[in-house]
Parts: sequence; C-alpha cells; structure tokens
Amino acid sequence: MVRAECHAHIFMDGVDYKKAAEAHRAGPREDLIRKHLEAYRREGISYVRDGGDPYGAGILARNLAPEYGITYHTPVFGIHKKNHYGKIVGRAFSDWKEYKELIREVYQAGGDFIKIMTTGILDFATKGNVTSEPLLREEVFRMAAEAHEAGLSVMAHVNGAQAVIDAVEAGVDSIEHGNFQNEESICCMAEHGTIWVPTIVTVSNLLEDGRYPAETLLWIFETQKKGLRLGMEKGVVLAAGSDAGAYGVLHGKGIRDEERVMQKILGPDMEQELEKRLASGEKKIRKKF
Repeated sequence: MVRAECHAHIFMDGVDYKKAAEAHRAGPREDLIRKHLEAYRREGISYVRDGGDPYGAGILARNLAPEYGITYHTPVFGIHKKNHYGKIVGRAFSDWKEYKELIREVYQAGGDFIKIMTTGILDFATKGNVTSEPLLREEVFRMAAEAHEAGLSVMAHVNGAQAVIDAVEAGVDSIEHGNFQNEESICCMAEHGTIWVPTIVTVSNLLEDGRYPAETLLWIFETQKKGLRLGMEKGVVLAAGSDAGAYGVLHGKGIRDEERVMQKILGPDMEQELEKRLASGEKKIRKKF
C-alpha cells in the first residue's frame, strides 16, 4: 500500500472547482485545508506533493501538515506562459525576465521545487486532443534550465508524446499526467530515469459519471492502460499521484483509487512488482522534491 500522494491540489475539493477556488480567494482557508489533511492522515498517507495554487494554500498546508504526521512539499504556484494553460494553478510569464522573477518568488517563499506547465489538459470530449498549444521545445529547455540553475527540481505538467519527449530531454525531474504517449516517449522516460506520475484516476473515476461522452472516456482510458503497461515493461520510474482535488478525485480517497486502478490494469500477477516500483518512485520523489 502506497504511503504517498505524489500529485495533489489542496485548494480544490474534487467536487466543484469554482466554489473551492472562491473559498480561498481572500486567503487560504485553514479549516478546509485541515479537512483535507485529515483525509490523508486517515488513509495512512505520510507524504503529499502539491501541484501549486494561486492562493497560498500549499504554503499553509505545508505549515500545518506536521500536525497530521505528513511531510508536505509544494511549488507554491505553478508557472505557465501567458495565454497558455496554467492559470488555474499559478502565475504567468510573458518573457524570460518575468520567468526568472517567478522562480525567485518561489525560492524566497520557501518553495520546494518548480512546477512548469508545458501543455494543456485532456479534452475529455474528444479523442486524443489536448487543450492549448504546447510550448516550443526550446522554451521547455530554457524553463527547466533556469529552474535547475536556481537549485530547484522541476515537476512538469505534460500531455502528448512529443511534449513528453521535449520535457524529458530538457531534463525535468518528473512528468505529471503524460497522457497520449507512444513507445518512443515512454522509452525516453526510461532512458533518462525521469519519474512518471500518470494520474489515471482522473479519467477512470469519470467513466460512469455522465459528465463527458462515455465512448470518448473509454477510449482515453484504453490509451492510459496501454501506456502504464508499456511503462512497466520498459522500466519507467513510476510514482502514484491522483491529481487529488480534480473533479471526482477526493483527497485521501483519490490516491487509493489510483492505486487500485493501476493494480486492476496490470493484473494480480504484477501486484507485487507494481508495489515495489511505486515504493521506489516514491523514494526518488521524496529525495528530489
């Protein structure tokens, strides 16, 4: 059983993003954050890696987490290029001077790492599409390099095979989500020892929800299953993260859902190997981030 949630958003509630964001708009709500931390404590989770927010919720969560027996790491906020996806979890830059300033702000706020957004999210209504244009390869390389020069590891929100290759070859430390991959991109992660946090449950928990077309969700889920199986076969470093706080993914419960769906995809014969691989990935995340 995993003891780490390697991708969460403490300010979201898994039910209604707009209401959850509004609750923190005037400042992070301690009562709500404590509720989510308690959910992790009940599930035996001792480590949470946050994906950032614009409200300071992650910083407050990190300060409160020791009371719950949890080590909590946060990038403070995610960083995205202006007019590209990412506003939901962070701050935008329009030139490299602004990007460096955002890194400086994260560092001064005591951020544990840098999170960059290089693509959009899945379009749950269509097959194989990702919202927002991906960043240029040279932009991804510079974003990773600037963060590493500041002495901080890099979590990268990425979807799409070529975008994953660009991020991995740029030297990011972890790939978050990583949907719509192919053998080349998965082999690239394996070759570079890049940690992959798939967040499969964001789709599997929607399958019977009725929020999006069932046929499309099933198609996306099939691509995730193939990706996970290939990642295991090629020796990719895997870690369990649920994107907790996203719609249909509750804090505490979400990581257990992620663990179960990964086990189901791989089958009982691979259960011990999966447990071993996830434990190894968790250890590497704790060390790097």
